Amino acid sequence: MEGHHPAVEEYTEAIFELREDEVDVIQARIAERLDVSRPAVSEMIRRLESDGIVQSDDGLISLTTTGEDIAQRTVRRHRLAECFLTDILGLSWAEAHLEAGKWEHVISSNVEAAMTRVLGNPTTCPHGNPIPGSSYEAPETTELSSVAVGDAFTVSRIPEELEFTDGLLDFLEGAGITPGTRGVVTAASPDGTTTVEVEGTAVGIGSFACDRILVRT
Repeated sequence: MEGHHPAVEEYTEAIFELREDEVDVIQARIAERLDVSRPAVSEMIRRLESDGIVQSDDGLISLTTTGEDIAQRTVRRHRLAECFLTDILGLSWAEAHLEAGKWEHVISSNVEAAMTRVLGNPTTCPHGNPIPGSSYEAPETTELSSVAVGDAFTVSRIPEELEFTDGLLDFLEGAGITPGTRGVVTAASPDGTTTVEVEGTAVGIGSFACDRILVRT
């Protein structure tokens, strides 16, 4: 099996994705993302620092060049696996996300190359997040919460933070809030809920998701 220990890959992946979502990478955020205790994170970060994989500065954690290489390889294989599991095997978003978390640790370079070929060199995962090492070019986007009532939008990206929110992937996929889907904002409630119309159906989306879903207008 290629690669590093799965725990090393998971920590570097978490740091990479938190940074990607513009979340301060501190031990508490890593603990939340990986659903492990703060002491366990503290111990692992010390090990990763001693191995030259991460570095800390005033509590903020970042990847070294070595750590970045590990993270990009792991994230790439995770997102390719999600594409394969949804596009080829027909799994739901939520199922694919969980399974890809296992596949990312065991996909070899040969299998990665074969999956890339079969999938047609995808640039994003099913949720619109970029696949490292692809020809992805970031479109100009804004948060769904900033779209005015009456304005149209096209879903661009469901950030990783939302993938780790219980039940949210199932909800968004079931409601048709998927990359490439067009919709119109029809109402905005004082509590932060935004109502959108997608393919003739009204969908209410809470502020947590609306502040993070990226769309093109």
